[in-house]
Amino acid sequence: MDERAAVDLNLAGWDERALAHAAPGTGYRLEQYVEDPARVSDVVAFDAPRLGDLAGVRGVHLQCHLGTDTLSLARLGARMTGVDFSPSALEQARALAERAGAEVDYHRADVTDGAAVLAAVGAGRYDLVYTGIGALCWLPRTADWARLVSDLLAPGGRLLVRDGHPALLALDHDRTDGELVLAHPYFERPEPTVWDEPGTYVETDRVFTHTRSAEWNHGLGELVTAVIAAGLQVTGLEEHRSIPWQAMGHMVEVPGGEWALPGDAADRIPLSFTLQARKPA
Repeated sequence: MDERAAVDLNLAGWDERALAHAAPGTGYRLEQYVEDPARVSDVVAFDAPRLGDLAGVRGVHLQCHLGTDTLSLARLGARMTGVDFSPSALEQARALAERAGAEVDYHRADVTDGAAVLAAVGAGRYDLVYTGIGALCWLPRTADWARLVSDLLAPGGRLLVRDGHPALLALDHDRTDGELVLAHPYFERPEPTVWDEPGTYVETDRVFTHTRSAEWNHGLGELVTAVIAAGLQVTGLEEHRSIPWQAMGHMVEVPGGEWALPGDAADRIPLSFTLQARKPA
């Protein structure tokens, strides 16, 4: 499958699933952000100690989906812009911001096309580029993404990305015996891994027409090297024992909306990572 076909395949899937994700009572719980003006997402709450004071910070959230994390960053004081390639998701994100009384700019642009993003939101404007959980696997190449991040950042601006660890993404997630077995590529490859799954990661009665998706894994070394090659200075790299979704059936829920491997298995493999970098002033 060529790259354009893969991106189009994913867009069809995300457009269809955005309505299911935004429905009342799903895992996103959009109504809670409207009812509670202080609510921030579990993902942003996890990141908050690393983000520090966001008052007045100009931030852009790439691959923002329904905008719950974008809104949460705005509630921590940042002036936020959200970018996504799905018109359906952006419609929900704009509606959420309006209902919550937040000023967030949303723009449609495909992060696989850096020029389109720069045309939509401008180069060199941001103090913070934020990329959240579950984003990097939809990008064919980390080098292109890292150059886009660098172009978006103003001098002295910084990147924070937390995502699923590539070691976790390479595991066989369907095993029921608790064994950790590598079954998928760890390193970045030109060809994506294509999945065919009828549902989505929130409970829904909807029946989806678009069931196939294409993903790329990116080794941690590849990601760090791409960030450095784009002219950014790495300021932090952490590997975590938890992740905000139940990636494997035997994972256990832990505080903060996170999931971890049980018992001694928690020390065997990282489940997520946080990478921070800064653009020289």
